Amino acid sequence: MANEVRARKLADRIKVIAAETLERRVKDPRLGFVTVTDARVTGDLREASVFYTVYGDEEQRESTAVALDNVRGLVRSEVGAQTGIKFTPTITFVLDAVSDNARVIDDLIRQAHAADEAVAEAARKATYAGESDPYKKPVDLDETAGDDPEGS
Repeated sequence: MANEVRARKLADRIKVIAAETLERRVKDPRLGFVTVTDARVTGDLREASVFYTVYGDEEQRESTAVALDNVRGLVRSEVGAQTGIKFTPTITFVLDAVSDNARVIDDLIRQAHAADEAVAEAARKATYAGESDPYKKPVDLDETAGDDPEGS
């Protein structure tokens, strides 16, 4: 349990260090508008995954991935210098798919909303296939008494 807490604290610190390093020290023109969204460290504190998003199209994402791969050593050395831990974890940058997933979910919600509107519109325009009240009602004997031709 204590190791999990330590891993989470180290991951939080790595997230901050990676974001600051990318912003202040990396001058690679291939590096697009990057946001570091999360970091996770394995239980043995040997490997760290830094999650990021890139604002832009697929080409910018690819060039940013190449640039981030080239600066892994710099980020790792900054993490080692600023944390002072015995073994600095290896750094891996992973494109965060949260924004893409959110966009897909938003599209699905829009489609469901449009389908609901279509069903509601069809219901407003619908008419009964038979009589408006299809249920049989009990016959009132007083009303039918005058209808009897024999007068019984």
